[in-house]
Amino acid sequence: MLYYLFQYLESQFNLPGAGLFQYITFRGAAAFIVGLLVSSIYGKKIIQFLKKQQVGETIRDLGLEGQNQKAGTPTMGGIIIIFSTLIPVILLTKLDNIYIIILLITTVWMGLIGFLDDYIKVFKKDKKGLKGKFKILGQVGLGLIVGSILYFHNGVTIKEQLPKNQQVVLQNGVKKIFGDAHKSTKTTVPFMKNNELDYASFLSFLGDGYEKYGWIVFIFITTFIITGVSNGANLTDGIDGLATGTSAIIVIVLALFTWISGNIIFSDYLDVMYIPNSGEMTVYILAFAGALIGFLWYNTYPAQIFMGDTGSLTIGGIIAVIAIAIRKELLLPILAGIFVVENLSVMLQVSYFKYTKKKFGEGRRIFKMSPLHHHYQKMGYHESKIVVRFWIVGILLAVFTIVTLKLR
Repeated sequence: MLYYLFQYLESQFNLPGAGLFQYITFRGAAAFIVGLLVSSIYGKKIIQFLKKQQVGETIRDLGLEGQNQKAGTPTMGGIIIIFSTLIPVILLTKLDNIYIIILLITTVWMGLIGFLDDYIKVFKKDKKGLKGKFKILGQVGLGLIVGSILYFHNGVTIKEQLPKNQQVVLQNGVKKIFGDAHKSTKTTVPFMKNNELDYASFLSFLGDGYEKYGWIVFIFITTFIITGVSNGANLTDGIDGLATGTSAIIVIVLALFTWISGNIIFSDYLDVMYIPNSGEMTVYILAFAGALIGFLWYNTYPAQIFMGDTGSLTIGGIIAVIAIAIRKELLLPILAGIFVVENLSVMLQVSYFKYTKKKFGEGRRIFKMSPLHHHYQKMGYHESKIVVRFWIVGILLAVFTIVTLKLR
């Protein structure tokens, strides 16, 4: 809204300073500040409201130290993150940008699934919440929608760098480095020489014309990643501040990647895939980062509020969609390594328990408890120490992810 207002004021009245709103960096910084302020200032009021409504967390007895003291702590705090993101986004982004529209759909869609799950747990007193098959159905549905839009919408294209002998200097002195915008199923792959992989190549066994079916692979992978990352974020949300802080680190790195991918100069300099109009997502991502950090003020130990599935599913969905949109989804196993490890710890624990029960008649465990953060709690580590150390690992993974752009 403000973008269009100041664009009008600049064009009609040449208002001093109005031109600042055309810069993504300015609007991104403003979005971060607004998201942070809304989350931290109004977060307290929302916490008080949730307390009055007795929207408290029901704690399962897992035998963890300090667990019982958390009973009754307000949940559904993801509402704070969602509204603190949407307010600066509505104010400061180009709302007709297809990438912004996709992120808005993702935020609302996953927020509603998470809210329904929390509602069943809190008000229907059903600890299981929304049935797993309905959660998966919702995640798959979003994957199909996002994947279809990213492939079929005319506004979603990439520009590939021309060979050196085809690059020319135009009449205005600007060098033409990139070719025309076109549809593509290419993505970024770390450690490979050309740093790119075309999903359509998986169908090369079909023979000539296999490229036209590349959208099937692209949508399948999109759906798989959205489902996996949102579940990973959900599993990571087990102790105070862990999912919030880890997500903030991931999101800030994605903001950097997004800004580079949408900037023709820096994408050329760093030899990164140039995706026209994707830079606008930087404003959305920084608003989201501000909302997360503001929420962390209340979510850090001892937590005054939990995000619930309303927050964790939304966070995972947004992270996955951003990475897919800028063709960096194959970097997520590194960047979102904490989510991956938490997911794997549960899968390994359950699989090994079933295997040993079938073979020996008694189920055995790899970890003292899963997800992994509970394993360390069982070992006697205080949850604050676990969280900070996971953050440190997250920062190291973030730095390594950035470095992979030049490791080929």
